[in-house]
Amino acid sequence: MLRHLWVAAKMMIIVIVVLGIAYPLVILGVSQAAFPAAANGSIVSVGGQAAGSALIAQGFSSPKYFWSRPSAAGAGWEASASAGSNLGPTSKTLFDTVQGRVASATVENPGLTTGTVPVDMVTASGSGLDPDISVASGLAQTPRVAKARGLTEDVVRALVQQHVQGRTLGFLGEPRVNVFTLNLALDGLKGSR
Repeated sequence: MLRHLWVAAKMMIIVIVVLGIAYPLVILGVSQAAFPAAANGSIVSVGGQAAGSALIAQGFSSPKYFWSRPSAAGAGWEASASAGSNLGPTSKTLFDTVQGRVASATVENPGLTTGTVPVDMVTASGSGLDPDISVASGLAQTPRVAKARGLTEDVVRALVQQHVQGRTLGFLGEPRVNVFTLNLALDGLKGSR
């Protein structure tokens, strides 16, 4: 019996060393060598200070900024509470929430009507922390942002187009715009208030 316990203990130590220490260190080394920015959280710095991550949405509420998708994560864009609302397509709560968001979007964004609001402006992502918006959402928010910043819509629209990221691997997903990096570029525009 003691011999079996000793064999089991040795196997447990080997598994802990290999899978608990060696394997994670190898994966860490490979990720740091191959994808250093992503491995370190895709942190974006402004003036030498970390301003945020390009991978996690942030709640922008000023009309001077492009807004992320609505969030169901905690009190909103709370990375520690990442989650969807878990409301299905037949949910009255979801219907009422989206209807309220559509009404708000048409009031806050000049030129939008009930039938032209991009779906990602009024629905939360599965994680509640999606850092990207659709190109249509970016363009729909352009008049509001331009007016709030005292810029022409053409200047702001061009900035949105400059920040469009194509489909992943050329065929996965849809073209998108990272809200955080777009807003940082917006802050860097000359003549912007």
